[in-house]
Amino acid sequence: GGKDRRSGLILTIPLCLEQTSMDELSVTLDYLLSIPSEKCKARGFTVIVDGRKSQWNVVKTVVLMLQNVVPAEVSLVCVVKPDEFWDKKVTHFCFWKEKDRLGFEVILVSANKLTRYIEPCQLTEDFGGTLTYDHMDWLNKRLVFEKFTKESTSLLDELALINNGSDKGTQQEKERSIDLNFLPSVDPETVLQTGHELLSELQQRRFNGSDGGISWSPMDDELLAQPQVMKLLDSLREQYTRYQEVCRQRSKRTQLEEIQQKVMQVVNWLEGPGSEQLRTQWGIGDSIRASQALQQKHEEIESQHSEWFAVYVELNQQIAALLNAGDEEDLVELKALQQQLSDVCYRQASQLEFRQNLLQAALEFHSVAQDLSQQLDGLLGMLCVDVAPADGASIQQTLKLLEEKLKSVDLGLQGLREKGQSLLDQISNQASWAYGKDVTIENKENVDHIQGVMEDMQLRKQRCEDMVDVRRLKMLQMVQLFKCEEDAAQAVEWLSELLDALLKTHIRLGDDAQETKVLLEKHRKFVDVAQSTYDYGRQLLQATVVLCQSLRCTSRSSGDTLPRLNRVWKQFTITSEERVQRLETAVAFHSSAEKILQECPEQPEAFNEIEQFDEIEAVGKSLLDRLTVPVVYPDGSEQYFGSPSDMASAAEHIREKMKLVSLKKQQLRQPEATTPES
Repeated sequence: GGKDRRSGLILTIPLCLEQTSMDELSVTLDYLLSIPSEKCKARGFTVIVDGRKSQWNVVKTVVLMLQNVVPAEVSLVCVVKPDEFWDKKVTHFCFWKEKDRLGFEVILVSANKLTRYIEPCQLTEDFGGTLTYDHMDWLNKRLVFEKFTKESTSLLDELALINNGSDKGTQQEKERSIDLNFLPSVDPETVLQTGHELLSELQQRRFNGSDGGISWSPMDDELLAQPQVMKLLDSLREQYTRYQEVCRQRSKRTQLEEIQQKVMQVVNWLEGPGSEQLRTQWGIGDSIRASQALQQKHEEIESQHSEWFAVYVELNQQIAALLNAGDEEDLVELKALQQQLSDVCYRQASQLEFRQNLLQAALEFHSVAQDLSQQLDGLLGMLCVDVAPADGASIQQTLKLLEEKLKSVDLGLQGLREKGQSLLDQISNQASWAYGKDVTIENKENVDHIQGVMEDMQLRKQRCEDMVDVRRLKMLQMVQLFKCEEDAAQAVEWLSELLDALLKTHIRLGDDAQETKVLLEKHRKFVDVAQSTYDYGRQLLQATVVLCQSLRCTSRSSGDTLPRLNRVWKQFTITSEERVQRLETAVAFHSSAEKILQECPEQPEAFNEIEQFDEIEAVGKSLLDRLTVPVVYPDGSEQYFGSPSDMASAAEHIREKMKLVSLKKQQLRQPEATTPES
């Protein structure tokens, strides 16, 4: 770092006691002489050869080597001699005589005499000067500078190659160039940081100095370290900025290519395997179980599609983020990708939704068809069982249940038609684009199946309706049969009640002829009522016979109802005839008695009718005898009219009247007895 009086640089060569390698020294000199600029070299060098610790032959060899290494640049060589001078050596070789041959001047000088040729401020402490110099510090920073220079130069070449490759050629060549030289051999950030630290050191004037003492200020045109570093840093920053832009463009292009690749993966799968899965799934099944199996298969297909739809959502978000970034050169391509992806995904999602709705409608259709089939089976089973009710009420209940089941079947068939029509509408709306092929044949099979199910259910329902009509007629006839049997039994009961009333309440024979005639007339009306009841019962029983023949069954009650009716009617007839005879006898008795009792005793013709009294008495006795005799029925049973007290009361009234008649008879006889005596 020191300078001689000509402003030439001072080069110091310290020699030591060990053997000095001339090759290494030559290389070192070449390196050191390459550091200054050409302008500095033109001013020449002053070389200080410190031979105080070396031998003369080594010093001489070094001086001669300078002739071969730097003959033109060296202007003065100062050989610092030891205290004990090589006198004999000098006699054999005088440097001043060899000046013309060497090309520079060589002087032998003591260390303390160097100040004659070089200013003390330009000499280090080793030579009695004041120049502060730390060789290890200079060496370390020089190594840093050399490393930075080497790395930055190499990095600049690499970055220039990368950047220039990205600016030239076709897009394919550009991508190939970037692919081959994309990553630099060293980290640009690290090199830039090293350069900035080195520049900071140089700017603080510490490159050839130390932190303490007097530091000198090297001239820029002498040591070009600082300008070189600044120039390299500027070049690095420029190329690195371009390189970052290239990386950004490359990253954007890579991201765009990745998005394109993923978009095509999604599109290719949805239009390929995804669509193929839907093409193979066109049926609706022929039962609930088959439809459920198809639904399960469709859910598996939806699950596979869901994974790709998730990728679609992620890609859509990435594309939206790139669109928001506002790179106009990629907007058209990104929007085209987004549109293509959305169209394919929405179309596939629509197909999946259509298929799901179709299968759900088919499942509902088959469910309604199964319920209707079970209802028809239940109704048919009910119709196939023979009717054997206990009474008319149970028949009415069964008929009501039958009507309810038929109504439920009607509602079920109506629901099946609605579900079937809805399913047919969905199938008819299915266009060829839905699965990418013509689905007319497959749809025809589905349509034929749906229509076949509805027609079959309609036929089954019609058969059941016909059977219900027959069963309804039969059950109504049975209701009528039960009603006739019940009414016939009721007629028997009524006739029995009339018989009972005849025996228990129709007792009086009347107090006179007029009253008895009234009773006789009432009795005839009473008999007419009984006759009507008997005829009504006979008609009902005849109707039951006709109904039984129509129903082809044996009546369960008419068989014993008719004998009962005839038996009660026979008993009533016998009892009625006895009642009539008694009343007619009573009328004859009362009429004859009243006639005799009402005749005047002074009438002479009365005495000629004594025999009438005997007839009246005979009738009265006959009537009294009938009152004590029971009514005897064909089965041998007997019944009395009224209670014994009732009969006694009636008999007492007849006896009193007979007494009156007898008294009248005696009165008529007394005049006869008086007349003969007189």
